[in-house]
Amino acid sequence: MKLYIKYMVSLRCKMLVKSELEKLGLTCISVDLGMVEIREDISKELLETFNKNLKKSGLELLDDKKNILVEKIKAVIIEMIHYSDEVQKVNDSDYISEKLNYDYTYLSNTFSEVKGMTIQQYIILHKIERVKELLIYDELTLTEIAYKLHYSSVAHLSNQFKKVTGLTPTYFKDLKEKRTRNLEDL
Repeated sequence: MKLYIKYMVSLRCKMLVKSELEKLGLTCISVDLGMVEIREDISKELLETFNKNLKKSGLELLDDKKNILVEKIKAVIIEMIHYSDEVQKVNDSDYISEKLNYDYTYLSNTFSEVKGMTIQQYIILHKIERVKELLIYDELTLTEIAYKLHYSSVAHLSNQFKKVTGLTPTYFKDLKEKRTRNLEDL
C-alpha cells in the first residue's frame, strides 16, 4: 500500500516516517520523498493515528489526487536540485515529465492551481537555496556552482540570486564570513 505525505522533503523526514510506521507495527517496503510503501493494508483507525503522529512533526498524509501529484512534482524537483550530482541531459520540464509519466502542461497547470506558483518559480526558489548552501560550504567557485545547477552563465545565476534574495552571491558570501569572524571575536 502506498501512502503520500505532504512536506516530506528531506532524509530526516524519511527517517521520521519510517520510525512512526515501525511504532505502529507496520513494515516499510520503501520510503521516498513524499511517499512511503508499506507491506500491510492499514485500517482507517491506524491511518488516523499515523496521520496524527505525522502532524506533530509538521507532516501530513495526502488523499486528494491533485495534492498527491503536486507532492510528487515537488519531490522530483527537490531530488533533482538537492540530491543529484548527475548532469542533466534534458531540460527541467522534460526531466519532470519523464520522471512522472505525465504531459508537462498538465503537470504545470495542476501545480500552479494547487501551489499558486509555477513549477519554474518553485525550481528557482530551490536553486537559490542550493546556491546559498554551496556558498556557505565554500567548496565550489561561483562558476562551478553555476555549472552544477545548470545555469547558462555566472551572470544568469547572479542576476537570479539578486532578484530572489536582494543580495549578490558575493555579498551573501561576505556576510557569512563577517558573521563567522564576529562570532570568533566573542
